[in-house]
Amino acid sequence: MTGKHKDTAVKRPDTNGEAKGGPSGEEVRDYLGRHPDFLSRNPELLEALSTPSRWSGDGVVDMQQFMLERLRGEIDSLRGCAQDVIETSRTNMSTQTRVHAAVLALLTAKDFDHLLRTIAEDLPLLLDVDVVAICFETGGAGGMAATELVSPLIRRLEAGRVDDIIGPDRDVALFREMADDGALFGGGASLVRSAALSRLRPGTTTPDGLLALGSRGNTFHPGQGTDLITFLGRVIERCVHNLIAPIAERDD
Repeated sequence: MTGKHKDTAVKRPDTNGEAKGGPSGEEVRDYLGRHPDFLSRNPELLEALSTPSRWSGDGVVDMQQFMLERLRGEIDSLRGCAQDVIETSRTNMSTQTRVHAAVLALLTAKDFDHLLRTIAEDLPLLLDVDVVAICFETGGAGGMAATELVSPLIRRLEAGRVDDIIGPDRDVALFREMADDGALFGGGASLVRSAALSRLRPGTTTPDGLLALGSRGNTFHPGQGTDLITFLGRVIERCVHNLIAPIAERDD
């Protein structure tokens, strides 16, 4: 007994392993030959490709090596980012520890002269900078005429200079390159390359002022966090107000 067999349409791979109806291996090869940067523009395809363990021959690109190098590059990039985070964390922790030590030293000052010597002599060592100076304007509250503000450890600024240097709406300014003629750092100006300046707000007996930190290295630069510098400025500001007020009241 014979019967009729129904022909079933089956897609068979061509000699290049491509299903009929899709592009042949020859067509893919021709396309890549006409677009040599295709894989560079579509690197995600490399991860899906099955590549030989080794290719040899002149002018032949080792695709597996290309993929490995790409992955190594990504790993190196991630490792570099992680290292940057670790180094930044270490630096921040070190800076925080130094600022805390500086604050404790400031709080031990028994009088205003002791405070000034702590700022000028102890803070450079504690903060790992080259020069620390305190400056006050000649005008404003207190008028700079009070005898307690006359000291070789205090730099004098013209009225309005604090706003000119830092900016009227800012409390801290960072400088990668500081050109100081001695107005801020006095005799230590030649040592200063980078600087951080923190505003000292006026009190009932003190005018506007500045805390100036100077370093011969690239210690300070725009873009750095300023929270700790601001905090240090606020502490010195309060110490000045607290130590000057009793003297002013006594003189009155």
